[in-house]
Amino acid sequence: MMLIEETTLPDAAFPLETFRRHLRMGTGFGNSTLQDDLLLGFLRGAVSAIEGRLSKALLVRGFSVTVTDWRRVDRMMFPLAPVTRVDSVTVTNATGAETALDPAAYWLDTGAPDPYLKPAGTSLPVIPARGNVRVSFTAGMAATIDDLPADLKQAVLMLAAHYYEFRDSTGLGEGCMPFGVTSLIQRYRPLRLGVGAGR
Repeated sequence: MMLIEETTLPDAAFPLETFRRHLRMGTGFGNSTLQDDLLLGFLRGAVSAIEGRLSKALLVRGFSVTVTDWRRVDRMMFPLAPVTRVDSVTVTNATGAETALDPAAYWLDTGAPDPYLKPAGTSLPVIPARGNVRVSFTAGMAATIDDLPADLKQAVLMLAAHYYEFRDSTGLGEGCMPFGVTSLIQRYRPLRLGVGAGR
């Protein structure tokens, strides 16, 4: 299974002014806007790190996942949540020819803790030999960091500030996710009820 981020998040999704205020309070950061590109990079990095830790998309955007074999023919669990829409399902054969599935042939199940792609019938489409299926979908919790729940927004700002403070460090200990961040995001971590549960 290969996950690809199809949509680049716009700079407007990241609260630069809020982050500047956060840095001024914590590290004596000045008012200059000369480092805006650097700050945006730290905010993007913090979002990416937290999303990786949680298997959740914080900010809404498009993704695609490509599979060469189904783990189960009756459902496919998405590699991250929350999924809000399945945009397309495309079958590619060994020669590269693509066939888009009729949207009536599948549906998005968001009733369980994890989102699933499910067939309208008994099984997902057959994957051709040396072929694959690409599922394009939209996922995310909010359009901007400011729209996230307060604890997740604070976690992003804290982690981005941590990256800023230790930007010149090469030591592993100083670059790890701070305890305050892990505490804030803990309740959003996926619950697994056994090895490979629900997959």
